[in-house]
Amino acid sequence: MNNDQPKTFYRRKNVYIDKDFQNRFILKFCALVALGAEVTILLLYYLSLQSTSVSFVNARVKVMTTADYLLPFLTQTVLVVTVLVGLGAIGVTLFVSHKIAGPLFRFKQTFKGLSGGNFTNQVCLRKGDQLLEVAGDFNQMIVVIRTRLSEAKAVLNALKTDMNIIGEAKVDESNRKRFHDCQQKIIELEKMLEFFKT
Repeated sequence: MNNDQPKTFYRRKNVYIDKDFQNRFILKFCALVALGAEVTILLLYYLSLQSTSVSFVNARVKVMTTADYLLPFLTQTVLVVTVLVGLGAIGVTLFVSHKIAGPLFRFKQTFKGLSGGNFTNQVCLRKGDQLLEVAGDFNQMIVVIRTRLSEAKAVLNALKTDMNIIGEAKVDESNRKRFHDCQQKIIELEKMLEFFKT
């Protein structure tokens, strides 16, 4: 990949870049953790319905199904584990979503520049970010377009020089209008190409 500019690597200070996307991303993973906890409780409860347990409650012997005996302990344990795993999932998904939201933010910034005619910038991502390969291909496309625009500007300048050499005095009367039309088209083309920064 040819780059005309040195790469600049950005250290993002804000981990919470795209709040809507990242909130949805985190909530989906937390919902998955909660669902896993519920399935665990229900499955263990169902599997322990067929057995009985003997326990001492307030110095009394009590016979009950294993499911009824385990349910309070199971619920407390799974609740604590769900909270701890949920907190871990929030941290992990925040940083994973950051590796997606950050590059998308960089792409949006570059798109805004391109729509304004600025072809001097490229998408700069950090090592380990998602979409690195896409950014490389996108930057290559920018380089190709920048090169083509520079070539078009060079051809336009050569055409202007040729038109100045020919000059209006050397054009016969029958081609004078065509000469002026060509000069106007060159001016219009020059204005169009001035929009692009390369």
